[in-house]
Amino acid sequence: MKKFPVAASVAALALAGVLVGPAVAEQSEDSAVATAEDAVTHKDNDRVPEGAAWTQHYFPSSDGSGAELHADVLRPQNLPKGKRVPVILSVGAYFGHSGELVDEKRSHTGPSDRFKDLVEGGDLFDRGYALVMVDLRGFGGSTGCLDYMGKGEQADVRAAIDWAAKQPWSTGAVGMYGKSYDATTGLVGNNLNQGALKAVVAQEPVWDMYRLTRSNRVPKLGGILAPDTYNRIAQLEQLPDDQERYRKNSGYEQKHPECIAQNTDNNLKADSRSPYWQQRDLARHAQGSDTPLFVTQGFVESNTKPEAMQEYLARHKGPKRAWLGQWDHVRGNERAEDGRLQMGREGWFKEVMSFYDHHLKGITPKTDLPAYAIQDSTGTWRAQDTWPLPDRSADVALRDGSYVDKGEPGASAGFFTWSEPVERDVRVTGTPQIDMRTQGSGNVMVKLYDVAPDGKAVMFDEQVSLVASSGRVAMDLKSTDWTLQAGHSLAVEIGTIQDGAWVDTPTGDRIKVTDARLNLAVDSPADDVPTAGERSPYLDTYLKAYTKKLSPGSPTFALPSPRT
Repeated sequence: MKKFPVAASVAALALAGVLVGPAVAEQSEDSAVATAEDAVTHKDNDRVPEGAAWTQHYFPSSDGSGAELHADVLRPQNLPKGKRVPVILSVGAYFGHSGELVDEKRSHTGPSDRFKDLVEGGDLFDRGYALVMVDLRGFGGSTGCLDYMGKGEQADVRAAIDWAAKQPWSTGAVGMYGKSYDATTGLVGNNLNQGALKAVVAQEPVWDMYRLTRSNRVPKLGGILAPDTYNRIAQLEQLPDDQERYRKNSGYEQKHPECIAQNTDNNLKADSRSPYWQQRDLARHAQGSDTPLFVTQGFVESNTKPEAMQEYLARHKGPKRAWLGQWDHVRGNERAEDGRLQMGREGWFKEVMSFYDHHLKGITPKTDLPAYAIQDSTGTWRAQDTWPLPDRSADVALRDGSYVDKGEPGASAGFFTWSEPVERDVRVTGTPQIDMRTQGSGNVMVKLYDVAPDGKAVMFDEQVSLVASSGRVAMDLKSTDWTLQAGHSLAVEIGTIQDGAWVDTPTGDRIKVTDARLNLAVDSPADDVPTAGERSPYLDTYLKAYTKKLSPGSPTFALPSPRT
């Protein structure tokens, strides 16, 4: 079964969450360029949002490396002298003045409009907030070697938070905001434990950089392509009318080819235990963190998948908010072509700004919103105080079997273990785990299916791993929230990798699997507390792409019945 064709190359080019399309030139005109001292408004440069005053600034990173960071600052235009405002900060790779991912053929320079939706939807400047966009080292107007969320970029996040908090127009209260890569820097900010950081909003982040790149040593196609994507962004030509300092800084990667070589080579490291990847295991570093956190995550994401999310949220000890559900790599406010919200829930910016008002301004929310708003596979939304919230867990034995590691779909691609049909609706929640003994060298893929009585089966979770000549393999699947309706069965397939999302090297060996056990957490939809929200459009797209016919086999285990 082929994966839904969200091309991996596009996914890699769009960790920013922006599809690459034809470049569109802006209206040509002479436009003012901001400095630290001379602010520019929309009247003098149409790339500046209405109601804002744009300035540009430079400051050093915090690691003593000599990397100089660039910031675009947008403050309320009519801010009285001496008046201070809290700061919404985003730190990332996509704020270059010539474009986010490619040269967008703009006629003149100006601040990035990556978060135009936040500016307008959050009514940012009228509400009395500043927006600060900081280029990570190697991107936009910042110098230094790009570092793929390592110690260097972590030092940049620390410096950006400190700088934003200490400006004379800042109250000292900073909230971070982002989607995808610049959502991930928000997780970094939380992990740094800086007092000035009062809140983080992170949409579709990466929880562990290794798992974005590999699955238990098996390379992901998107992970292979990602270094080249960021190398290209770091080398983007900037606009001729920008500041000389900005243009000079933007050429750093072109004058330092070792940066590109290091970024490419480092991402080829296969061992998650290496110091390189341990630095980038954000879930591990979240232990004891307490910055108020508001996240979104699609369980059926094609890009930044829900891997290590449960670990991160469990280790974070501060207040948490989340929208979790059945969508792809989208923003909370994003709409489909037919106007439907991609996540299905209204009020993204209302909820975000209430979150910021509470934690950056001390304003008690007027509306009692759920800590977790969750959409499961039926498309319905519920409210919970935390996630996951299992009623019961089970460690079920799977049958022994074997398969040939040939790396292609087919009738003999793997073997199945079937559950008894469930007597009433049962939700599989949290992060399933599998442990098995294997003989033979190659690859293994585990898939979970929701199978209807007529054999119609939806693959709703999967994971892969390398297997050694003999020994045990233990791995987490992706986090999920999937309801098996009464009469449906759970089928577990173990076999060769059948999906082009991974770049596996089949060995042709016969792999024998024994003593396999699947650990699951389940809860009961009967206990759900409904909350507002509609079915996400992507859920039906996913169901269409991942449904096939299976011939049910003899059941060998029963799922535990959740308490009601």
